Amino acid sequence: MLEQPEKSNEMRIPVSIVEDDAPARGLLGDWVQRAPGFRCVGRHACAEAALAALPIEKPSVVLMDINLPGISGIECVRRLKPLLPDTQFVMLTVYEDPEHIFNALAVGACGYLLKRVSRAELIEALQEVHAGGSPMSSNIARKVVQSFQRPAHQPSEAMKLSARELEVLELLARGYLYKEIAELLKISRPTVNTYIRRIYEKLHVHSRSQAVAKFTHIPGAVGSTGPRLS
Repeated sequence: MLEQPEKSNEMRIPVSIVEDDAPARGLLGDWVQRAPGFRCVGRHACAEAALAALPIEKPSVVLMDINLPGISGIECVRRLKPLLPDTQFVMLTVYEDPEHIFNALAVGACGYLLKRVSRAELIEALQEVHAGGSPMSSNIARKVVQSFQRPAHQPSEAMKLSARELEVLELLARGYLYKEIAELLKISRPTVNTYIRRIYEKLHVHSRSQAVAKFTHIPGAVGSTGPRLS
């Protein structure tokens, strides 16, 4: 029986790692490099380095830490996803609270693993995400399921806007221009821009139309239609 030749680098799935802890970064890179069918094409210590390198490396999968020096891993995914729409981002972190989980998923991550994952579990997750799945540590998956079991009237943390932010968003929903909002609220145009940026961040949107669409579903908001039964 002939021995099967080892896959060339071109046939192996490229993976990049973004992790600020040097020993962990080295270990992860070695795990990936030794895994059948995968190769490590980049190891980066911060989001800034990843933002510069990943569009060149074009990995199929990225293992992304959250707690990075400077720009966070979640913000890094948010910036990279439009540049690398076919790349699958898997968060690999110590954080297991709902806010981090849902913020990561909202910006485009398709998997969420805790750093206590074993080598075998990590390789299995890489295979799963490349096959179109969304690998998650078991207790993370449970929290995602529980979030869908909350009463519909309870808004998520991302939907909690200040009174002033709600005022600005309501005026946006009514079609007012930025300068008109500034005049009505007796604030400067740069201040309006700041409020709108915060609104976009809290609602995880990137445009006026997306913000207004979410506004109509915020309980208690003016113009809210509330939950509808089909």
